[in-house]
Amino acid sequence: MRNLDPGDHLAPRNGGHVSRIRVLVVDDSVVVRRLVADALAGDPQIDVVATAANGQIGLSKVEQLQPDLVTMDIEMPVMNGIEAVRALRKRGDRLPIIMFSTLTERGASATFDALAAGATDYVTKPANVGSVTEALKNVADQLIPRIKALVPHPGLGPTPTTRPFGAARLGAQATATDRATAFTADRQAAPRGAAAATSSATVRLATRPDGPARPVRVVILGSSTGGPEALSRVFSAITTPLPVPLVLVQHMPPLFTKQLANRLDRLGASTVIESAGDEELLPGHVYIAPGDAHLELRASARGARTLLSNGPAVNFCRPAVDVLFRSAVSVYGGGILAVVLTGMGADGRTGAEAVVGAGGTVMVQDEASSVVWGMPGAVAMAGFAHRVLPLDQIGATIVGAVQPATLATLGGAR
Repeated sequence: MRNLDPGDHLAPRNGGHVSRIRVLVVDDSVVVRRLVADALAGDPQIDVVATAANGQIGLSKVEQLQPDLVTMDIEMPVMNGIEAVRALRKRGDRLPIIMFSTLTERGASATFDALAAGATDYVTKPANVGSVTEALKNVADQLIPRIKALVPHPGLGPTPTTRPFGAARLGAQATATDRATAFTADRQAAPRGAAAATSSATVRLATRPDGPARPVRVVILGSSTGGPEALSRVFSAITTPLPVPLVLVQHMPPLFTKQLANRLDRLGASTVIESAGDEELLPGHVYIAPGDAHLELRASARGARTLLSNGPAVNFCRPAVDVLFRSAVSVYGGGILAVVLTGMGADGRTGAEAVVGAGGTVMVQDEASSVVWGMPGAVAMAGFAHRVLPLDQIGATIVGAVQPATLATLGGAR
């Protein structure tokens, strides 16, 4: 790919480019536009087909060039990134949008606003890097896997099933009819360049051992790409404090997890905090793993407590879902309800296996309502999920599951 001057663009896609993912870069900084373009230029499966200096120009280039994906800065003159996302979604454009955010408290807050407006995912701009080479690697390592997961493309090989926009992006005010229509539309009209959805016939449900089901003593939850909005939907459906603690890992950097905790605390009935380590797990409380630290559970004389560690990344993640899940099994045995929501990769699969082996219960989000059916799909296709549910049913199912009389229903058919 040749280097692009600011505002330059290549010709719209034609038959010779169907095996390459076409990306539009929108940022008011010439330096950042060049950094992103150069970082993506090293991948032969990706073309940066245009750049734009603000959201208004970006909107016109989306309409003109029909890219597969957009990277979008947040703070820009004329039209900022959040306004541009809203405008794209208002006119019905479903292409994936990855926000390019600063690793600051203000940047984290704005990123959540962008996700609520309909952005698909986000990455953080490199900070305090020692060289241009390091900055390029940082951007490439964050962007390229996300681009390939969000735009399954002919000729690029197997990729997780994705739903960049549609049912998973409807707001809480949407009616059941709205959501059903969106699920149907997602199946009938895949995003630009998207591959066919993974067949649900590959899912193998876990079987429950004979004997009475164990009462749930803790809910553990993992999510990644698309997780913040999915969690908002789940927590909004939990209208009374749970009688057990809930502990969750969302793949996010520092500062972002604190913002997530604050937002979820305002949405649901439970008290939500970012874990600082050594908290006693209490009913009606939610503990979120902080960015860049594993969250584990340990037994103590007074009950279960949180433990933070800076151990090696697991599944390329810290915090990691598998770390939380496995530690929960060591404390609670089979008294666990584990939930895996939308996300890239397979983090949570081995942890779910441990939960099933201990006699606990696992449920995952279905592919139709997931932004990326990587993590939940990995659990389901490995045979470690008892239920595969649409996002809109997960909150109510959690509430029902913590009532001993209804737990047995989780072992039923999908």
